[in-house]
Amino acid sequence: MNFDLLIGLVMLVGLVGVLIPFLPGLPVIALSAVAWAVLDGSDTGQWLIVGVVTVICVAAMVVSSVVPARRASGAGASGWVLVAGVAGLVIGAIAIPVVGALVGWPVGILVAEVIRTRNLATAWRTTRAALAGLGVGVAIQFGAGVVAVGIWAAAAWRW
Repeated sequence: MNFDLLIGLVMLVGLVGVLIPFLPGLPVIALSAVAWAVLDGSDTGQWLIVGVVTVICVAAMVVSSVVPARRASGAGASGWVLVAGVAGLVIGAIAIPVVGALVGWPVGILVAEVIRTRNLATAWRTTRAALAGLGVGVAIQFGAGVVAVGIWAAAAWRW
């Protein structure tokens, strides 16, 4: 099997990992680019591509982490509610393999908001805002992943 094809397949797995949270999608894409440069000769141009791919991936991860928190805080959630969401994410990931993080995060936010506001309707509104932000964050990561893989593919075709 061609080495570039193998790297490309791993990058596609990374794209799937953006959509399905059992894989760290963008880190897989960035690390695949590093493996490509290291194992394929390591010339300056390849490292430039690795740098571009890595910057795209890191920027998308940062932005996609901020968006759900901003949406939830815009809907009235306090900082500790978002921390409760992260705790729910961790508990969910441990308790329910593969999809537990997707379940645990909103449940953590909902429970913390119900405790804070003592109003299920308000808590649900905040949780929906956080989920909408999460959807935007996933879209940002997926779009960035497609761009990063595309840049790598164009470079791999050149080298």
